[in-house]
Amino acid sequence: MNKVFKSAEDALFDLKDGAVILSGGFGLCGNPENLISAILKKGTKNLTIVSNNCGTTELGLGVLLKSRQVKKMISSYVGENKEFERQYLAGELEVELNPQGTLAERIRAGGAGLGGFFTLTGVGTKIAEGKETRVIDGREYVLEKPLRGDFAIVRAWKADKWGNLVFRKTARNFGPMMCTAATVTIVETEQLVEVGQIEPDQVHVPSIYVQRIFVGGGYQKWIEKRTVRPRS
Repeated sequence: MNKVFKSAEDALFDLKDGAVILSGGFGLCGNPENLISAILKKGTKNLTIVSNNCGTTELGLGVLLKSRQVKKMISSYVGENKEFERQYLAGELEVELNPQGTLAERIRAGGAGLGGFFTLTGVGTKIAEGKETRVIDGREYVLEKPLRGDFAIVRAWKADKWGNLVFRKTARNFGPMMCTAATVTIVETEQLVEVGQIEPDQVHVPSIYVQRIFVGGGYQKWIEKRTVRPRS
C-alpha cells in the first residue's frame, strides 16, 4: 500500500463537514501546521476538534476557530485564545473541558477499544456532573468514556514510507494515542526516510495505525507567550 501523498490538500481529499478530528500538538509545539492550513483553505465546517488546546487567537487551531469552522472543542487548556473565550461566552461554540490526564486517557481508551474507565479525577466537581460514579475500595470514582475521531492529524519528527513514526519531545504527548483512536490517521512529517532506516526500538507509533503520510514544510518555532525582563 502506498501511503505517501504529495501534500496536505491531497491527504485531506475526503474530509467532510461535521467530521470529528483529533489534532496533535501541545500548546503551539508540534502542531500539524500544514494540515491545519489545508483545512482552513478547504473551508470544511461544523468540525468537532479534540485537542489539548485550541492554539492562540492567530496561531495553531485558533485559525479554524476564527474562520468559524469549528462547532465544538473537546480540550484541556484554552487560556490563550481570546476568540475562543468570545465564542464560548456568546454561545457560539460548544465546549467540553477535560482534566489533561483524563483527556489523554479518554483518547487512549478509544484507541484500545475500551468502553471507558473510572478515575478519581473530577469527583465532586462540575466535571462529574451527569456522569456515572462508583465506589471502589471505599473511594468514589467517576466514569469517563472513550474518545475516537474520524480523522487524526498529527505531526511527526520522522517517518518511513510505511508509516512508522518518531515524535520529538513534547510533540509526543498526544500524537501517538491519537494515531490509534482515529478511523484515518494523516501524518505530516519533517523527515521521510526509507523503510528500515528507523531502528525498531525507536518507533513510537507502528505503521499499522497510519493511513496517509506527506512531507511538511515551512515550520515556525512559535512562542505562545513571550516574556522578557529588563537588563540589569
